[in-house]
Amino acid sequence: GKDVRNNMENWTTNDVMYLNKYGLLTSKPAMYLVNLSKKDFQRKKNKWLVKIHEWIQAHGGGSLIPFCGEVEAELQTVEGEEEKEKWLKENELTSSLPKIIKTAFSMVHLIYFFTAGPDEVKAWCIRKGYKAPQAAGAIHTDFERGFICAEVMSFDELKSMGSEQEVKAKGRYRQEGKGYTVEDGDVIFFKFNVSGAKGKK
Repeated sequence: GKDVRNNMENWTTNDVMYLNKYGLLTSKPAMYLVNLSKKDFQRKKNKWLVKIHEWIQAHGGGSLIPFCGEVEAELQTVEGEEEKEKWLKENELTSSLPKIIKTAFSMVHLIYFFTAGPDEVKAWCIRKGYKAPQAAGAIHTDFERGFICAEVMSFDELKSMGSEQEVKAKGRYRQEGKGYTVEDGDVIFFKFNVSGAKGKK
C-alpha cells in the first residue's frame, strides 16, 4: 500500500480531523536526521548520504537533513546569540537546528502569524491554508464569529522598512476580507464585531 502521508498538502482540515481518529503511523511525516562527524559536516561530504537518500525515496519519501551532534552540543556551551554567531563563523560552521525546526513545521503544514500591540507581540500557530476568520478564531472564537476584516502586513517587509508607518507609506499595509488566506509571517490586526459591540485586536 501507499503511505497516508503522501500528498498531505492536498488534505482539507476535515480530512485531517477524520484521519487523526485512527492514529495511522504512515500518516506521520518522516524526517531523517543523519549525524555526521564534525569533519564531514564542515566539508559537507559523506559517502553514505546519496545511498541514504535513495533508500528514503524508495521507502515512502521524507526529508533528509545532515547535522552534527558534536557541533550542536558545543554551540550550546557558547552564551549569547552574538557569541554563537561569532563561534560559527570562526569555525566555518552552521547550526542545523533552524533548518530542522522550519522543515518540521513545513512537513506538518503549520505556519505562524503575529499580533502586536504597545506592550507585547504574540505568535499564533495555525494550519497552512487557514482563511483570515479561522486564524482570528485561533485567538478567540469571538474573533471568528464577529470577523469584519484583517489589516495585514508582511513581517519581512516590516523588518526591512523599519516601522508600521513606513509600511503604510509604501502602500504595503492592506485590508483583507473573509476570503484571504493567511501567509506565514503575516502581522495581522483583526477587526471584529460581536453582539453589536465593536472590538479590535
